[in-house]
Amino acid sequence: MPDAIGPTAFPAMKAAPRAPAAELHGGCLFADCPDLPGTPFAYLREEEVHGEGEAAEFVYRVLDGGVRTHRVLSDGRRQITGFHLPGDLFGFEQGRTHRHTAEALCEVRVLIFKRRQIERVAAQRVDVACRLWGVATDSLRLAEDLVLLLGRRSALERVAAFLLEIDRRLGRPGHFDLPMTRRDIADYLGLTLETVSRTVSQLESERALLRSGTRSVTLQRGRLQRLVEA
Repeated sequence: MPDAIGPTAFPAMKAAPRAPAAELHGGCLFADCPDLPGTPFAYLREEEVHGEGEAAEFVYRVLDGGVRTHRVLSDGRRQITGFHLPGDLFGFEQGRTHRHTAEALCEVRVLIFKRRQIERVAAQRVDVACRLWGVATDSLRLAEDLVLLLGRRSALERVAAFLLEIDRRLGRPGHFDLPMTRRDIADYLGLTLETVSRTVSQLESERALLRSGTRSVTLQRGRLQRLVEA
């Protein structure tokens, strides 16, 4: 099979607007590596990017929007395992199949890379291998942080820590639009939708955050941080 990725290989997806040259080489991650071009694609809200158990032939980098990964438990409940935001790489598995389903949180643009291309180049270039190591360690840190949140934190602390983490990852100075819904947040933090709604209202009443519209929030990061560290 040729390494080029074309629209015919992905009938469920639509081609994204042409991205700048730096984006087509993976932004900062692979910007100086012409052997790793990325193909831009766009997904609509709730559209599946890849399914659990599917062959992990491609790796994805978010350009705009956001993607969630999740698994459905034996009793039908959904556990969200991660949110992938602009700049994040996802779909790079240790095994040959995807362990989670990935879906677009909103309209999202991604770059798609052939996994075997990345593996081949990483075997030849230490700098690329080191960058992938950095991606892996960042993912491990997020997973460890989630374990601590789920095991030792109250609902208020979980939501406050989550908002601070999204703020950090988006690189916005305390004001951003949440790409995920409250249901998504609940399924990530192991809470009910009602608990998340009550907690957000409590944070607002304590002036730790201000909502405007459905998704736009302004954080009082100092107050949220004190809640997390209490």
